[in-house]
Amino acid sequence: MRNLPDTFVQFMIEIYGTRGAAWVAELPQLVAACAARWHLHVHDPFPVLSYNFAAPATDENGRFLVLKIGIPNKELLTEIAALRCYDGQGICQLYAADPQWGALLIERLRPGTMLLAEQDDAAATAVAAQVMQQVWRPLSAEQAAPFPTVHAWANGLSKLRATFAGGVGPFPPKLVETAESLFRDLLASMDEPLLLHGDLHHYNILQAAQTARPVPQPWLAIDPKGVIGEPAYEVGAFMRNPLDLAQWPDLRRVLARRAAIFAEQLGLERQRIIGWSLAQAVLSAWWSYEDSKQMAHNTLTIAQALAELLP
Repeated sequence: MRNLPDTFVQFMIEIYGTRGAAWVAELPQLVAACAARWHLHVHDPFPVLSYNFAAPATDENGRFLVLKIGIPNKELLTEIAALRCYDGQGICQLYAADPQWGALLIERLRPGTMLLAEQDDAAATAVAAQVMQQVWRPLSAEQAAPFPTVHAWANGLSKLRATFAGGVGPFPPKLVETAESLFRDLLASMDEPLLLHGDLHHYNILQAAQTARPVPQPWLAIDPKGVIGEPAYEVGAFMRNPLDLAQWPDLRRVLARRAAIFAEQLGLERQRIIGWSLAQAVLSAWWSYEDSKQMAHNTLTIAQALAELLP
């Protein structure tokens, strides 16, 4: 395919093996089929791609869109389900989807600048809080059925000790013990669960002031994972980002300020914010190790800084 990044091709083959290689080979036909079905002009893909193909597109009415295609999997299906539930509230609008093709046609947010570009961390945190308030929503049991729960995600940490015969291997024992304890306590005392984005951070919140909506919104979210849990859980992804956060000066002060802003704007308990964020940071580090056998030292540095904020 024209201008498909080599790094993306390599990544998909590394992650999915022969299935990934076959999917990459089939991708030009998939893009062409989507273009014909939805009457699209598909432009060159975005320069940085990870698990999915994504390219700007326009339709026959001149709408600015994004065509996203991935290998069909459970996470992609829950993204489609979440976008349908959100229906454009606080997030990009889903216009069409084909789960069998792994294809989504979504609203292109413009100018599309990531929240990462905001140099004032307090201002960025306030924006994230505003977006969180827009996307959270209660669901009936039937509506919630397609989505994982924070209980299920937390159970993923049990694989760490199973892998190391009851120990923690290269992970800091105290941090693992603290995360396990926090998950037990927080899950047992969880507030009414809502549909959460599940991965709301600096890279998934974009400027949208130029987007054609009846009521303009300055910032909107993209790429929801869709998870059922209490609102305080949502803050964890933001608290461990951006990727270079562990190298920031005065890390504890930054994290404490973020927790205070979220607590004030969202009406949440500061200690639950810190607790969820710490437990998730350890879980995220474990997931990284599980996938790559590489230690996520930056994430564990953030977890340690959060631990130092606990009483």
